[in-house]
Amino acid sequence: MPALSAGSGSDTGLYELLAALPAQLQPHVDSQEDLTFLWDMFGEKSLHSLVKIHEKLHYYEKQNPVPILHGAAALADDLAEELQSKPLSSEIRELLKLLSKPNLKALLSVHDTVAQKNYDPVLPPMPDDIDEEEDSVKIIRLVKNREPLGATIKRDEHTGAIVVARIMRGGAADRSGLIHVGDELREVNGIPVDDKKPEEIIQILAQSQGAITFKIIPSVKEEMPVKEGKMFIRALFDYDPNEDKAIPCKEAGLAFRKGDILQIMSQDDATWWQAKHEGDANPRAGLIPSKHFQERRFALRRPEVQIQPLKISNRKSSGFRRSFRLSRKDKKTNKSMYECKKSDQYDTADIPTYEEVAKYRRQLNDKYRLVVLVGPVGVGLNELKRKLLISDTQHYGVTVPHTTRPRRSQESDGVEYIFISKHLFETDVQNNKFIEYGEYKNNYYGTSLDSVRSVLAKNKVCLLDVQPYTVKHLRTYEFKPFVIFIKPPSLDRLRETRKNAKIISSKDDKGTAKPFTEEDFQEMIKSAHVMESQYGHLFDKVIVNDDLATAYSELKATFDRLETETFWVPVSWLHS
Repeated sequence: MPALSAGSGSDTGLYELLAALPAQLQPHVDSQEDLTFLWDMFGEKSLHSLVKIHEKLHYYEKQNPVPILHGAAALADDLAEELQSKPLSSEIRELLKLLSKPNLKALLSVHDTVAQKNYDPVLPPMPDDIDEEEDSVKIIRLVKNREPLGATIKRDEHTGAIVVARIMRGGAADRSGLIHVGDELREVNGIPVDDKKPEEIIQILAQSQGAITFKIIPSVKEEMPVKEGKMFIRALFDYDPNEDKAIPCKEAGLAFRKGDILQIMSQDDATWWQAKHEGDANPRAGLIPSKHFQERRFALRRPEVQIQPLKISNRKSSGFRRSFRLSRKDKKTNKSMYECKKSDQYDTADIPTYEEVAKYRRQLNDKYRLVVLVGPVGVGLNELKRKLLISDTQHYGVTVPHTTRPRRSQESDGVEYIFISKHLFETDVQNNKFIEYGEYKNNYYGTSLDSVRSVLAKNKVCLLDVQPYTVKHLRTYEFKPFVIFIKPPSLDRLRETRKNAKIISSKDDKGTAKPFTEEDFQEMIKSAHVMESQYGHLFDKVIVNDDLATAYSELKATFDRLETETFWVPVSWLHS
């Protein structure tokens, strides 16, 4: 490839070279995207303007222009004096008038000053008594505004020196480009820091106003160029740096809530990542605990969870019964032990910290996302689901459960249930074909993965009503589930709004409706709390069913948004 050079005889030399570069580089470029970038870069107007300026400067540098004289003002005075002894013609009068004007005299004076001055840089002489062993010291002056400096310091374990531990991406120190990780801090505003603790130095910085002057010994390590982070994560827990005793600098910490989207700016430190809230105009990053560090802390403080068996509740709902619910109230433990393809203990052992996410928007030809509804018994989940189905039976659909019990005379296979043999059901269980299943009165009941696929294949939104710990196994590229938690209101509101309502009893095979009891209300609140505390990180939306009509409107609006707007989803859902 020819080297860049500028010829003094032609203004188009570099232009031609820039135009030819992409074609010459094409055999060495892997992708069309890179080639397009090269064409755009070398065709940029601002680059061509810079090249033109470069060529002009190069041309005049070769001419090496020098002032013809540096006494123009004195020469003008001499000329005026000589002209006054001559016969005063109109031309001489005009010239004398010009030479006497203050602005022309000032112009000539400035010309002489510039012509006499040498503008080449002049370095001060090296001192004779310099110590060759002495470390080079850099003086840095930064103007402090209301924002923090954006750097943390520590005492080096081996040398005892105060050094810069990290530079926060986007902070004042980072933007200045003058302070680097590993730099040794000697003075702050003229105050030596050798004998001070890092906390005392931070206090000095906090009390400083206006400009801050640092005396540092630069680090010998070369830093790699910083690239802005393009990794996004969803926080699965709440975090307040002011309550974190382990964080190296509370002021540098970044607080967030469960569900917040964070942009990771740096993972250089294995313990403390740098991040900022997605969409935040402030470029400064803050410290958050790394995934590995937070998982370790959660694992150490997590109490043992007592797993209680969940029971089948044979509830029906006016012809729209398509999935079974489970109730802790059923005492027939010998016949109704709930099972799943992975145990509760496996699920609760997983520690939610962060989940890498990316933006996703459903395209017209894509299948609808699976919608999973979760909530405690009696919260009104089935009523909300029924209202959705009635609103548009062509758009919404539900799964048909499998069972091994005999078909009754008024039932049709594939409508109320899909009736299969016990042997086939058990084979499907072994092959992990069920989302959830259980046994009731010596018969199996279950919701299969194929029943979900069947609804989605009809270009319908599948409404699935399952236990929350099955959600984890549905979070796949195929289903891309959107999980909605239907939450009960306060205990007082439950007593007020459900005083005339009834709950489907699980005590007999007929599904008898009975009035809510105080025990039902308390169980509903307790169950909702357990669900939210253990599985809340899997919920995309929480709707409080205080009033059925209001909750339905919120649910319907969520469905409408889900089909048209962009959402953050796990990155694994974007690739099969």
